[in-house]
Amino acid sequence: MSLTKNQLKHLRGLCHSLNPVVRIGQKGLTDEVLSELEIALNHHELVKIKVSVDDREARQKLIEQICAQSGSEKIQVIGKTVSVYRRNESDPVIELP
Repeated sequence: MSLTKNQLKHLRGLCHSLNPVVRIGQKGLTDEVLSELEIALNHHELVKIKVSVDDREARQKLIEQICAQSGSEKIQVIGKTVSVYRRNESDPVIELP
């Protein structure tokens, strides 16, 4: 899935009012975290994730791993919080421009 710049801008605007739904601790990306992320993405489409990893490079690799395993697209990263989006094909929640 490839988003246009206009769509990314729209999604970034929607991210501001969101609170983190999924939190990833020191154990990293476990099966339980992936299942919770799957539920959140199916229900909300746009999800904020709080990543509690101090090392910047390790955090970046973890974010890439999250996107790859969940099939989502990274919208923005601010500090330790990442916003990801995956369209729900059967019941779309967010109308993209």
